[in-house]
Amino acid sequence: MKPTVHDIAREAGVSLSTVDRVLNGRADVRPKNAERVKAAVRKLGYVRDTNAANLAKKRRYNFVFVLPEGPSSFVDTVAAAVREAADAQVTDRADVEVRYVNAADPHAIVKCLKSLDLGQLDGVAIMVPETPQVRDAVAHLKSAGAYVVSLVSDLPNSRCDHFIGIDNFSAGQTAGALLGKFLRNETGSILVTTNSMVARDSIERRYGLDEILSRDYPGLTALPTIEFHDDTKRIHETLERAISEHPELRAIYSMGSGNTAMLDALRDHAGDKNLVVVAHDLTSVTRQALVDGGVDAIIVQNVGHLARSALRVLRAKCDDIEIYEAQEQIRIEIVMRENLY
Repeated sequence: MKPTVHDIAREAGVSLSTVDRVLNGRADVRPKNAERVKAAVRKLGYVRDTNAANLAKKRRYNFVFVLPEGPSSFVDTVAAAVREAADAQVTDRADVEVRYVNAADPHAIVKCLKSLDLGQLDGVAIMVPETPQVRDAVAHLKSAGAYVVSLVSDLPNSRCDHFIGIDNFSAGQTAGALLGKFLRNETGSILVTTNSMVARDSIERRYGLDEILSRDYPGLTALPTIEFHDDTKRIHETLERAISEHPELRAIYSMGSGNTAMLDALRDHAGDKNLVVVAHDLTSVTRQALVDGGVDAIIVQNVGHLARSALRVLRAKCDDIEIYEAQEQIRIEIVMRENLY
C-alpha cells in the first residue's frame, strides 16, 4: 500500500492540517514540526499525487506555446503535437494555447509575450531566437511568477527554467559523420543552408559539423552558411550559383527546418550532380524526399516527445516537484528510406 498523509501524520506525531501545510509549502508551521513531516516523508517514501491535489483544489494549469509563424511544415508538426498532447492529458486539467509570432522580429516577439495574461498564466514554452529584447521579455514573465521553457532552440542566456530539445551540437556532429561516411574517400565541398543563423540551434549545429569535418574528414570543406530567411527566390539563386561556381560540390546540409524551398530548388538545379543531402526534421515534405531519393538521411527529434515533455516540465515546475531528467531527454534519431516509418 502506498503511504498516505495519515501515515505521515502518525509517523511525525503531528496533525493532518500540519502535514497539509508542509506539503503545500506554507510558512505557518513550526520549524521543528516541519522537519518531522519532511523526515516522515523521506522515511515512508511518500510521493504526492499532484493530479489528485489539483483536482481537489479545482486548479487548472494555463500554458501558452509561442511558435514561429510562416510556412514551415516542421512548425505545423510541432503545433499538431502540442494540441494532441494537450487533448490526451485532459485529466491533468491544463488549458493549452498555441500562438504564432514573427520569429525574425524581436519586437513582435516581445509584444506577443507581453500581451499574455500574467494573472492567469502558469507557464510558457517558446520557440524563438534569443535576442536582448527576448531576454528582457523572459525576465518579465519570470518576475511575474510564470515558468518559461525554451523549445527546439535553446535560450542559454535567458532565465528559462528548462530547455526541451535535442543536443544541437551533437546533431551537427551527427550530420558531419553522416556526410563523411556517405562521401568516404572523396574530397570536395558541402553547401550549408539554414533559414537564419540567429537561431541557437543552427549555430550549435554548424559548430558540431565543423568539428567533425576538421577532425575526421579533412578532405571535405563546409562552405559559409547560406541564410535564406523564408525567401524562396534566394535559395533557388543560391543553389544555382553554388552548383555552377563549385564544381567540387559533393553535398548539401540543411541545418534548419525550412526544407521545402531547399528541396524544390534542389530538384530544379541539381541536375545530374548526384549530391548527398542531409536535412533535419521528419515532415511530410522530407518524408516524401526520402522516398523519392532527394534526401539521403534525416536527423530527427520526436515532436510528440517534445510536446509531452514541455507540458510535463511546466507542470513539474508549477508543482515544485523534481523533473525526471531521463524521461525528458529528447534523443537524436537518424531516419533513412530504409527505416522510414
